[in-house]
Amino acid sequence: IGFAVAGFFILNKSTEMGLLGIVLGFLLGGIVALLINAFITNRYKAAQIAMMVKGVTEDSLPDHTFKAGMDELKGRFGKITAFYFITRAIKGIFNQIGRTINKIGTAVGGDAGNAVTSAINSGVQIVVGYLCDCCLGWVLFRKDVAGPEAGCEGAVIFFKHGKTLIRNVGRIFGMGFLSLLLIGGAFFGLSFAIFSAMPQVFQTVSNEIVEIGVRESIDFPSWVSNPTLLTAVACAILGLIIWSMLHSLLIRPFILTGVLRNFMAAGIKDMPTEADFKVLDQKSPKFAKLHQSI
Repeated sequence: IGFAVAGFFILNKSTEMGLLGIVLGFLLGGIVALLINAFITNRYKAAQIAMMVKGVTEDSLPDHTFKAGMDELKGRFGKITAFYFITRAIKGIFNQIGRTINKIGTAVGGDAGNAVTSAINSGVQIVVGYLCDCCLGWVLFRKDVAGPEAGCEGAVIFFKHGKTLIRNVGRIFGMGFLSLLLIGGAFFGLSFAIFSAMPQVFQTVSNEIVEIGVRESIDFPSWVSNPTLLTAVACAILGLIIWSMLHSLLIRPFILTGVLRNFMAAGIKDMPTEADFKVLDQKSPKFAKLHQSI
């Protein structure tokens, strides 16, 4: 967001091409964000989950939690990096089996069926994100087992104890929706109040979009020619971005702790066996391929 705003003011002042500045700034900011995510955020997240695992399995946390979390990663960076590489494979396993649910949408057919399928896919992706974090927690818990093998054990735990873990779905979606209304709504209102005090900015952007549409014969939606509606759309996007950030930092870890508690308890009580691996081999060719590689 910062890069996009800077790009607008720099190019709008020098070349009167503020819209291009927004696009270039947004692209550059996206690259920086990806680099930060790859080298800093993932490491912080792994340390955070390590402390969650310690809390739910030992019923206590160290005094200096942040330092202890980072210390947990020392000497295990390769194992955690390997986990992030196999995360795609684990997501593929969950998605492959989850696609069977999509037959509901196919059976309905038409636009309604597509809407059902889309809703199911969105729900599956949210749940899959939590389950991958649980698998990372299991990898951190199983200190004497290689990352890929521990990741496979995590997948087995979910599918073996799905009925126990599925009770967390209501918490995941309920609290997620509530935080969207409260956090997203608050920042939408705040940003709209701020941007409404700078009407010239969105008037300029709106004019540039309309000019591009006329020049290139592009049929843009009618709201882009209305600075007030354009402001509202921009504020809604901004509200979603800020909600996503704060939800990930504050609300999601709280939800994940409850999911992780049930996940770890199920895995410790009933450790995955080779027979369990074979059952999942039959359900998911992707899991079978990953299983064979370890």
